[in-house]
Amino acid sequence: MKLIKTKNKKYLIVGSLVLATATPSFAIFGVGDIVFDPTSYASLVSQATTALNQLKTIQSNIEHFSVKQQWQTALTKLENMNVASMFGETAGINIALNANSPSASLTGWKTATMPMSGSTSAYLQGQNVNSAQRAQLAMIETSDAISPDCLTAVGTYRSGRNQNSNANSLLAQQQLDITSSTNSEIEQLNLLNAAEAQRMSEMQAQGTLQACLAAQMTVANMQERNAAVLDLNTAATVQQQRSTNDTSAANESNTWQTYLP
Repeated sequence: MKLIKTKNKKYLIVGSLVLATATPSFAIFGVGDIVFDPTSYASLVSQATTALNQLKTIQSNIEHFSVKQQWQTALTKLENMNVASMFGETAGINIALNANSPSASLTGWKTATMPMSGSTSAYLQGQNVNSAQRAQLAMIETSDAISPDCLTAVGTYRSGRNQNSNANSLLAQQQLDITSSTNSEIEQLNLLNAAEAQRMSEMQAQGTLQACLAAQMTVANMQERNAAVLDLNTAATVQQQRSTNDTSAANESNTWQTYLP
């Protein structure tokens, strides 16, 4: 009888330990049914919520603009040039300065500049290739080639003002927008790329104008150089003439050779 009581006591102790270490759970609809564990359920719900939030973040980041051409620009907005033409002397210049028209640039330049007469052409034909007259002719011919091209460049730069104004405004508006429609990661990257494309277009257009400025400076330098060389050549010629021909007064033995007219 005592042995049986000892065994029962041992079973009670083991059962108590099992109950103390068991996770919180309970059976549905009585013993033997499916066991529901609230702790595991809460963990699964948390994991599912985290995964759903991550999915929403990914979806938000991959949203993109469907119309990117609205930001495309070529030039910067400028006001129209308006050149007076009282007697038609600048015909074509207005068109050349405000539109991409090489033909108007060439016509306008020829109309607005003094033509070379036939007799001048015959005179220049008999001059030495390195003469002052041929150097002046080279400068004129260079200017006649460069100037119409620069007129076209300026007109091309101005002609895109309406298109560029709209594109620039749309880009600036969406860059400053604070709504979710333009603030996903890929949308912001698209805006940055569009701004960089606009900047590159502007740099290319500015580069064309800067090339024209450099070309015009070359023509101006040619004129200044020709004038400086002509002065030096004149001084040398006068000095040579004074040395060869005695210009001293009567009964004078010294020749004044340092005077230049």
